[in-house]
Amino acid sequence: MNGLILFAGFILLLWIGSSIFIPLLVATFLWYLINATATYYRKIFPKTPQSHGVAVFLNILANVLSVATYVGLIYLFATRVRPMFGEILPAIPEIQHKLNTLWHYVNDTFSINITGIAMPSIEQIVSVVGSSVAKLATSMGMVIVYMIFMFVEQRTFHKKFAELFPNKTQYKKMRFILTSIDENMKKYLFMKTLVSGITGIISYIWMLMLGLEFAGIWAFAIFILSYIPTIGAIIGCGLPILFAILIGATLNELVLLSLGLIGLQILFGNIIEPKLTGTTLNLSTLAILINLVFWGLIWGVAGMFFSVPLLVATFIITAQFDSTRWIAVLLSADGKIPDKDED
Repeated sequence: MNGLILFAGFILLLWIGSSIFIPLLVATFLWYLINATATYYRKIFPKTPQSHGVAVFLNILANVLSVATYVGLIYLFATRVRPMFGEILPAIPEIQHKLNTLWHYVNDTFSINITGIAMPSIEQIVSVVGSSVAKLATSMGMVIVYMIFMFVEQRTFHKKFAELFPNKTQYKKMRFILTSIDENMKKYLFMKTLVSGITGIISYIWMLMLGLEFAGIWAFAIFILSYIPTIGAIIGCGLPILFAILIGATLNELVLLSLGLIGLQILFGNIIEPKLTGTTLNLSTLAILINLVFWGLIWGVAGMFFSVPLLVATFIITAQFDSTRWIAVLLSADGKIPDKDED
């Protein structure tokens, strides 16, 4: 009973403190992503013996290149993709009208009683997404402050951690857990971002070749929604296909568009990404979906976005303690869980 009360209190705390926890989570995500990219930059540097000064210089260079990479991507988004959102907004009423027409056409043609089902309101969806983005944008100052302090203090994390766990056995155990989370998270975030980015770029080129309007927006949606497991890929592919139907694309164009986008998701999401991430995500699909709904209810779109990284951390932590290993087994895809560090 006490455990249930504590769990309910924990959920309530997460929900009430979303304005604090979400910016911190975003800052941690970006901090991890920049560090992960810097790690891969360091791997391409020469492996010859280096003096301490050269090693420090290469480390700084890797960090600078990593930051420059994401600054460049933000600039590309601000100059190329963001203006497209201003172009699509005036077209929303017409898109909604065509959606209504399609809705009634399906009802009349196939005798499916869908008229009683609430019609999706694009304006409401855009409003909800826009408010979430605006809320995140207003907290970007806090996110940047969090990130700055993380980068400034990351060199002292090891010393602080050693002082926090003076007992050698506890220190070894906690160090093993944090190292496992750190390695898996960096690998997952970097590979996920890389694969999602490549998928978005190729999808953009494919839609551009087919002459689909607002190709940049659909490609950006595919990239962002790739972080949301399972349903993210479905929505990402569904949006441009539905738009093509609404604007009256020919059957050949629809087939080519659908085959291209779905084929890219299967190729990169189901074949290439698992090979790149290795055993990082040995997670049950059911567990991913339940976790997706859970965090979505607490933190909305932001919770869905970060649901997998949070589940990976939970999976690794629960696997390290005898009392919680059963949870890790349930979360796993095949019953195999990370090795437990022996005390």
